[in-house]
Amino acid sequence: MELQQDPTLLWFMAIYAIVMIGIGVFMSKKVAGSEDFVLAGKSLGPFVLMGTLLATWTGSGSISGGETSMAFSYGILPSFMMMLPTLVGIIILYVIAPKIREQGKFTVAGILEAKYGRTARNLASVIIILAYVGIVSYQMKGFGFILNLTTGMSVAAGTMIGAGMIIFLAMIGGLRSVSQTDAISGFLMVGGLIITVPTIFIVAGGWSEIVANVPESHMSATGGLTTIQMIGYLLPSLFLLLGDQNMYQRLASSKGNKAAKRAQLGWLIAMIVISPSISLIAFASRSLFPDIDPGMALMATTVAMPVAIGGILLAAAASFIITTGNSYLLSAATNLTYDLYKNYVDKDASDKKLLGMTRIFIVVLGLLAFVIISYFPTVLSVQMYAYTVYGAGLTPAVLAVFFWKRVNVIGGVSSMVAGVVATLTWEVLLQKPFEVNSVVVAVPVAVIVLIVGTLLTTNNYQSREATSNA
Repeated sequence: MELQQDPTLLWFMAIYAIVMIGIGVFMSKKVAGSEDFVLAGKSLGPFVLMGTLLATWTGSGSISGGETSMAFSYGILPSFMMMLPTLVGIIILYVIAPKIREQGKFTVAGILEAKYGRTARNLASVIIILAYVGIVSYQMKGFGFILNLTTGMSVAAGTMIGAGMIIFLAMIGGLRSVSQTDAISGFLMVGGLIITVPTIFIVAGGWSEIVANVPESHMSATGGLTTIQMIGYLLPSLFLLLGDQNMYQRLASSKGNKAAKRAQLGWLIAMIVISPSISLIAFASRSLFPDIDPGMALMATTVAMPVAIGGILLAAAASFIITTGNSYLLSAATNLTYDLYKNYVDKDASDKKLLGMTRIFIVVLGLLAFVIISYFPTVLSVQMYAYTVYGAGLTPAVLAVFFWKRVNVIGGVSSMVAGVVATLTWEVLLQKPFEVNSVVVAVPVAVIVLIVGTLLTTNNYQSREATSNA
């Protein structure tokens, strides 16, 4: 089937944009201070919290990378497996959510400082900013794919428009407005995918026709990938989720532990619906449009279906991209404000000034993200890089805070350094040997250094002592 743009679908995008901007402006008027802006005043109930967890996690990484690119490039079974890290991660977060709330920190860097000292906080802030700016960048490009499909506009121009929306919505109301738009987006996506799956299978001629039109390797367990390569695609999302500052901030913003638990169970159930649905739609797209960019697989189906259904899916996909982008942008700006600016530039800054600086940093980091995406050939490549920098650099040290009382300053800080160095060495210096993602090397290195560094050093290195001496 020939892929043709359908400008009619742009109306659905316009309606979505107007609604989201309207909600953002309305909720911004309720922002009374920093806690409102960063943690929504710790007022989120289970319904809104579930929606914001869902929408923040499932963005362009799934819509243009993740399950979508895997289904198109390697087949349905490898794409289904991309769901497993998310489900495992949600279950583990469910266990530690009460401890996250007890910490009472704005950032993951703050949690790490309490255990490992100021050096850990500074290093964590740099890692988070580095990774999150990368994640924001491919949300922008994912939006560019959408406008390219609907109007024929260049991906570059569409990416610029996506950047504008992401920056604006993050800047105007913080988590107070982002959480509300996230909730709407989350439920819009679930509904859109449920409608789309049977429709696109009918359009594609049914399962047998789809299978007949895809390469034979696409029906194998790994789609031609080696076991190590497959692991390289699965681990990054798991280790990002387990230490993701966005998730920690949202769990900390809930009304209480009961609300957080209900929200996480709802999130788990929603992901069991969403992830396989994305895989099936992208797999059908491989049969219909074999020559398109893998990252456009899900979006392409919108022009093959009835306009109403295609428009709903398109608006839903756009909503996830925008909400994920502004969430990660807000989170990265929070690190700049509270972990770096407040501690090193203006220690006596008022709450009002900190709020203003957060908004400024949102704009600065958003523009940086827009520049970065031009250096990566595909959404999937920048996704794997960003996930691994974060997952290897932070997650082992973060999880040790909750699960290993014996871990000390040297073990934690050394693990963070080792994770980042291993990632950059594998990706940049060695140019990813054997086409294996760096997570296969970087995460084991970080974990080993964490354990060995702790065991080989004296127990006199207690976290609070390190903090006071830093």
